[in-house]
Amino acid sequence: MAEKGGKLRPATQAARALGLGDVATGGVVPPVQPATTFARTADYGLPDGRSYARPANPTFEPPEAVLAALEGGAAAMLFASGMAAATALFQALAPGDHVLAPKVMYWGLRDWLLGFARSWGLAVDLVDMTDLAALKAALRPGRTRLVWIETPANPTWCVTDIAGAAAIAHAAGARLVVDSTVATPVLTRPIEHGADIVMHSATKYLNGHSDVLAGALVTRHIDAFWERIAAVRAAAGALPGPFEAWLLLRGMRTLFLRVRESAANAQAIAEHFQDHPKLRAVLYPGLPRDPGHAIARRQMTGGFGGMLSIRVAGDADAALAVAARVRVWTRATSLGGVESLIEHRATIEGPDSPAPPDLLRLSVGIEDRRDLIEDLEQALGAL
Repeated sequence: MAEKGGKLRPATQAARALGLGDVATGGVVPPVQPATTFARTADYGLPDGRSYARPANPTFEPPEAVLAALEGGAAAMLFASGMAAATALFQALAPGDHVLAPKVMYWGLRDWLLGFARSWGLAVDLVDMTDLAALKAALRPGRTRLVWIETPANPTWCVTDIAGAAAIAHAAGARLVVDSTVATPVLTRPIEHGADIVMHSATKYLNGHSDVLAGALVTRHIDAFWERIAAVRAAAGALPGPFEAWLLLRGMRTLFLRVRESAANAQAIAEHFQDHPKLRAVLYPGLPRDPGHAIARRQMTGGFGGMLSIRVAGDADAALAVAARVRVWTRATSLGGVESLIEHRATIEGPDSPAPPDLLRLSVGIEDRRDLIEDLEQALGAL
């Protein structure tokens, strides 16, 4: 059944891709349009309003429409990667603008902000976004244009109060942008909590099969700032190919099934290992003892995500030894696929990594959770 008013529920919207198929043939799957240029009429008109593929491509429209609907936004834009989406947003600001970002966040974007963004002229400060008082104190009214939060935040999975951060940002005249890659619209819809723009590394859960590189932004309103982001995307050519966009739509049709199963597996794993004698801590917002659990319960529905981290009792060598012994988990970077991955973040991020040396990040897939638990148990047993 549909919701009151006849609107289909999000899981149905995703599975059916909003009913967008091939109008020409009746195919239930939208087609791929690989063309890079489009023919003009004799008077140089554009029948479909398109001249070239760099500003946009018809194959982008179905996944953008589905994602906008799932997030409850006015529009969405696809990008060549999550970093392309995030950096386009910051490049739409003006030199001299002030932005705030979390101390705990995806390391690639943090490094870009502290390096390129600062050299380009943005004023960047990092703040503990779980502390709303610290966020408020770091704002520069009249100059802070954007507050970026990531929740749950990689790799400690700390949780930020989206509604609280939105109220503080808006009071200072700033936009709130939420990296919701880990939560996905299955578990959290940031726009409903006051966010202005939502960002996804679509490479991860939205696609879900570790075979597409893509990013996305979803906006609450179509305004001048959104148009500037679109101009940056077109000018920089920061777009995915049409086949990547088509594969992304394919992945999004099973989004709810995959995310719910991953979250259920992660919850079971976190509960099993939370008091393990070989572990210093399990970091997961689904555990009642987690500092962000109460906020997560308020703004996450149906689970707490498929990501968790374990801190091994010992040093970096002990953590690396555990990762070396797994048989079912795959030692690899990234997250959000159907397969379970394990990685030592400090090694991946390098000598400047803020990740504790004893931390192993786990991306929980959709395998049988008993196999995942048994594999971690035997790896820990060798310590």
